[in-house]
Amino acid sequence: MHARPWATLTGLLLLVFQIPLYAEDTAPEDGALPIEDIRTFSRVFEQIRQTYVDPVDDKTLFDNALRGMVSNLDPHSAYLDEAGFRDLQEATQGEFAGVGIQVSEKNGHIVIIAPMDGTPAARAGLQPNDRILSIDGTSTNDMSLSDAVERMRGKEGSTMTLGVLSEASNTPRTVTLERAIIRQDSVTSRILSPGYAYARISQFQARTADDLASALSDLEGRQALKGLVLDLRNNPGGLLESAVETTNLFLDTGLIVYTHGRIENSEVRFNASRDTTRLRKIPVVVLVNAGTASAAEIVAGALKDNHRAIVMGEPTFGKGSVQTVMPLDNGGALKLTTARYFTPSGRSIQAEGIVPDVRLQRGELMLNDAQAPEVRERSLENHLDSTETSAALPAPASALAEQDYPLGEALNLLKGLAAWQQAGTR
Repeated sequence: MHARPWATLTGLLLLVFQIPLYAEDTAPEDGALPIEDIRTFSRVFEQIRQTYVDPVDDKTLFDNALRGMVSNLDPHSAYLDEAGFRDLQEATQGEFAGVGIQVSEKNGHIVIIAPMDGTPAARAGLQPNDRILSIDGTSTNDMSLSDAVERMRGKEGSTMTLGVLSEASNTPRTVTLERAIIRQDSVTSRILSPGYAYARISQFQARTADDLASALSDLEGRQALKGLVLDLRNNPGGLLESAVETTNLFLDTGLIVYTHGRIENSEVRFNASRDTTRLRKIPVVVLVNAGTASAAEIVAGALKDNHRAIVMGEPTFGKGSVQTVMPLDNGGALKLTTARYFTPSGRSIQAEGIVPDVRLQRGELMLNDAQAPEVRERSLENHLDSTETSAALPAPASALAEQDYPLGEALNLLKGLAAWQQAGTR
């Protein structure tokens, strides 16, 4: 007499998982699995294997089962096969082949968190919260997040089309993108105006804190800094450790972030250390928007709650969960949400985001070019001359604001803070 197929598979599952089973009429023990549910799974597996219209190999069935089991937990948990795990590792090292967008799942839709600077996605004008309706003609309805990411990756030079619906439009559009090697320098910096520095972090990678410290040291070596704009707009996050190290450049005491989860090692508190503080206490304005997510929200929230910086812009994305990557024996990995982030004041970032101290609406600044006559004291006939030597006035920030309105506003705020700080020391 032949053994039933499902019974054979149940035995195999017992060997794989090495977890005790319990019958339906008995109370479950910690770590036990219900034997009837395992039997049902075995029956479904065998029915597909034997009767599906096209042959499907066992590995594909198992991989699909694992993906389904994990993907319905939350948008950020995923089962990664060997190729997917390799892609994840490449992304955290700052180089991979793709179009340069970070995506998430929101209300059942694939949504762009942020395009990465200098990538095909950024050049095509894709924006945070744009919905991806299709990838190469295939609808994203019922498509898992990991499947969408895998479809958007490909060989350098190959093309793909995305059906996209923007927040500000009711009409979908089709965008054609050419995949490229995404080499991402996570830190860029420059002088905005004499004494005022600008540093942008596009993603938190392993060397981000060291690169930021080096960039700011280089800028301060050229001239004494009065203020800094830290730009975290469209920063989709990255490594938790990198966010903590970056925040520690600005703080010498205080809580940076803490996590809370079910397992013991998910309860972690990260505190600032005076030993790693490298930046003088100059005024700092942090720019954020709807594309500021995850690790970037940790930095913004910590600097805000510790009263070290003023946060300016739009409410952030609200991705406040911790994913732990667990390598598996088959070369793949399980990326599983294991905890939530909380800011120093105890606020959860998850689905709430960071609310800026100074809110800005998206828009453009239009300068008035009309040359209206200006009447000043010096315009009046027989006016008295000043006894002071004329000094060159600083260049206005209006040109910068016309190109990048939030950045122009941040610079204006910095100048006000620096003036207030200087007045307080007199």
